Amino acid sequence: MTEENIDCNFARVGKIKLAARPEHYDKLARSQELLAANVDPDTAMVSRADLASEVGSARYYGGLIYRKSAGMHVGRFVRGLAEAAARRGVEIHEHTPMMGLRPAAGGGHEIDTSKGRLRSSQVLLASGISQAGPLGWIRRRIVPVGAFLIVTEPLPIATLDRLLPRRRMAVDTKNLVNYFRTTPDNRLLFGGRARFAISNPASDEKSGAILQAALHDVFPELRSVRIDYCWGGMVDMTRDRLPRAGERNGIYYSMGYSGHGTQMSTLMGTIMAEVMDGRAELNPWKDFAWPAIPGHLGPPWFLPLVGAYYRIKDRFQ
Repeated sequence: MTEENIDCNFARVGKIKLAARPEHYDKLARSQELLAANVDPDTAMVSRADLASEVGSARYYGGLIYRKSAGMHVGRFVRGLAEAAARRGVEIHEHTPMMGLRPAAGGGHEIDTSKGRLRSSQVLLASGISQAGPLGWIRRRIVPVGAFLIVTEPLPIATLDRLLPRRRMAVDTKNLVNYFRTTPDNRLLFGGRARFAISNPASDEKSGAILQAALHDVFPELRSVRIDYCWGGMVDMTRDRLPRAGERNGIYYSMGYSGHGTQMSTLMGTIMAEVMDGRAELNPWKDFAWPAIPGHLGPPWFLPLVGAYYRIKDRFQ
């Protein structure tokens, strides 16, 4: 971001993971001990009694603070990356799905797209949710799940000072997770996996209503606040929620970030460039098996069942 001068409202404000149930606090505390000892000593626990200094909600039972975490405007970041790539001669073709992929005579690959045929010496698949083209092997291993968000009208600074005094990003420990943060124009962004469903206009509207109810549960004082924006998008989720990257039949792939793609996909872009240049040992996921998801042969018919299962778990665990 600094090197390319990408204006994306980057701010290292930290993140707090909030215990949605009393027993979740103990799990977070054990995680923090391991993190502090082996990965990140700049973490800390905050008890329920002290939580008002972090989050103005009675809904939670304490939390785990990651002081090094940062937030940014992801849309502006992606646009900045695209502009930086274009300045270096990269051609970007939006709305151009791959419809065919085959070995080319003499080496390399032939790629059929909706706008013509390409030939390339190497191919990297980096989108795990595409429903077009010959990607059946990948589609059997990734579930496309909707992620949904709402954004409030601009709020008074005094209100934001009560809700998020330190302006940290926040996420809870539920399976049907909720997350929230402030925006540079003083709104509250509130998102989550409101429903295990595909994103489309009707689905986004239903999910927005669920998120609004969750917002009121977390912050009752916002019941009269107007919701100005609602949208959704797709997340490429693997069975164990861990990414996968490697090479199969001469085709490279990196995907399955399961909602953590902002940082991991950026890192893996750099790593996969090295892997494709002959340094396969740099791939941190090279030894991870990737079996197909049983029963997943086409559209994810089982999403409503998965959603019901996780709602039950959130209610009783």
